[in-house]
Amino acid sequence: MAQPARAVLRIVTVLLLAGWCTAKTVTYDFNVTWVTANPDGLKERKVVGINGQWPLPVIEVDKGDQLIVNMHNGLPDKNATIHFHGMYQNGTNEMDGPSMVTQCPVPPGADFTYNFTVNQNGTYWYHCHTDYCYPDGYRQAFIVHDTESYFYDEYEEEFTITLSDWYHELSEGIAPDFLSVYNPTGAEPIPNAFLFNDTLNTKIPVKPNTTYLIRLINISAFVAQYFYIEGHTFRIVEIDGVYTEPAEADTLYIAVAQRYAVLLTTKNSTDQNYAIVTVADSQLLDTIPSDLHLNNTNWLEYNANAAFDQAVMTVNDSSSLVPFDDITLVPYDHLPLYPDPDHQINVTVYMGNLLNGYGYAFLDNISYTAPKVPTLFSVLSSGDMATNSEIYGDFTHSVVLDHNDVVEIVLNNGDTGSHPFHLHGHNFQVINRAPSYGATFYDYLNGDPVPYDPNNHTAFPSAPARRDTFVLPPQGYFVIRFVADNPGVWFFHCHIDWHLAQGLGMLMVEAPTQLQERSRIPQQHYDVCAAAGVPSKGNAAGNFNNFLDLTGQNTQQPPLPGGFTSRGIVALVFSVLSAFVGIASIVVYGLSDLKFHPGKDDDVQMVVEEYHDNTPTIYDIPKSS
Repeated sequence: MAQPARAVLRIVTVLLLAGWCTAKTVTYDFNVTWVTANPDGLKERKVVGINGQWPLPVIEVDKGDQLIVNMHNGLPDKNATIHFHGMYQNGTNEMDGPSMVTQCPVPPGADFTYNFTVNQNGTYWYHCHTDYCYPDGYRQAFIVHDTESYFYDEYEEEFTITLSDWYHELSEGIAPDFLSVYNPTGAEPIPNAFLFNDTLNTKIPVKPNTTYLIRLINISAFVAQYFYIEGHTFRIVEIDGVYTEPAEADTLYIAVAQRYAVLLTTKNSTDQNYAIVTVADSQLLDTIPSDLHLNNTNWLEYNANAAFDQAVMTVNDSSSLVPFDDITLVPYDHLPLYPDPDHQINVTVYMGNLLNGYGYAFLDNISYTAPKVPTLFSVLSSGDMATNSEIYGDFTHSVVLDHNDVVEIVLNNGDTGSHPFHLHGHNFQVINRAPSYGATFYDYLNGDPVPYDPNNHTAFPSAPARRDTFVLPPQGYFVIRFVADNPGVWFFHCHIDWHLAQGLGMLMVEAPTQLQERSRIPQQHYDVCAAAGVPSKGNAAGNFNNFLDLTGQNTQQPPLPGGFTSRGIVALVFSVLSAFVGIASIVVYGLSDLKFHPGKDDDVQMVVEEYHDNTPTIYDIPKSS
């Protein structure tokens, strides 16, 4: 062997050994059970705990570690899974976690092991990815430390802040009223509180003249929040696991599932404490109960003996907050704009009703409806048919992508609400959006929706911002690009959990042929399917003799007859209710309002009761009259 070749081999060997020496296996054993908690001090309720505790444990690993999470579902009445939000799961699609997409739901009493290598860095979180699961508390931070980040030497300490909305009732109690004929407009359930690190009134001790890395994660089910610290600015250095060129900011808008890492340098003085202010985005709420605190104050504690004053602002001030615009962030690696797409997906968000009168969410005319077989298992059991999107069903909205395609998603919004969309298995370049944040974010509400026009748009950035969750503005649009370099079945969906339950999602079946070649599903996964009573082979209908036979597939409700609107459904529902109330009133009045009783001289009188403001007035009418 030539000397230069030996030198190269020696260097490579040293580097590999260094990697093997530093990487480690991190194991968590999770026994998932019900516990009780009262995080806002207003109502104790059941929550999903781990190992008898809530809040849940923060998962922490170093970049390059192997993570193993042994989950036992000790919930007696609820299925469970874990999605490690933001993990690419390159080569381990079966560990991604969404029920009926990459795995079967884990039924009560069953075990499931998640095992993958973390070749990423940054700020993530984990949560249950089964219907109506994580609003009950099954969510927490997941941090990947990286000693090679460009800002590693700039900070002395770090801490993590989670923001969340909170409901006093279990999801299973809220859901029937949400997806109901009595809620045809699809009005989302209003939270009862907004939490900061799963509690309220938190004090974070800091030292003067010290730089901290602060990781911010919105682990809510519904509501975005604004974030700022009185008297301070900070430098953004990461979004959704992607390092950015440092950008000075004073206010952030953090939608559900989004993450930021910022560097904050404290003041020299310790004469006062400073309010950390979080403000719920009231534009997302159909109603605001009088006892709901949209604005909450927590504190940077410089001096434990100084005052901890509440931030001064009103409920309506959120409309005047102008956050940093994340589309302007430049990735630290300056990855250039991906070339023109090989595959474009152009879909529009709609909210509407189907024949049962419920409010559903749609991408074009499809409301995502889970198949009878997890789609990954359909890929692996379908042989040459895997590249045919028909086998994945008419209502999973599956799009088959070729390996290494540049994919562009144009997402238009026909709805007046905003929607934070998340793509599993990837981050993506954000290349266009309208309208922008701040005062113009809701401007489009004054007119008709404005779809993306490929012939009339602002110039795409040369090195676009990248993240895995991005907000679709009301009645506007966004355009994103990614490379289909990660064979797998990946969910693209709105991360407002209520909207996902309404069907606001679709599937990317990426490089199915390569996926078949690379996937090795553990036997335990098939055992879980058997325990859950879910088939693990076949098309979306569970048919495996003929993959094009979709007889028996899960279907969305039929459409409403022409001319019906949400307002019409409401009118119809309440007309029917009024009719029942009227009939009941007639019966009640007929049985109890007309009474006969003996009067003087045995003359029978008729007594008529007339009600005014619930107060009876009684008239005695002699029989002779």
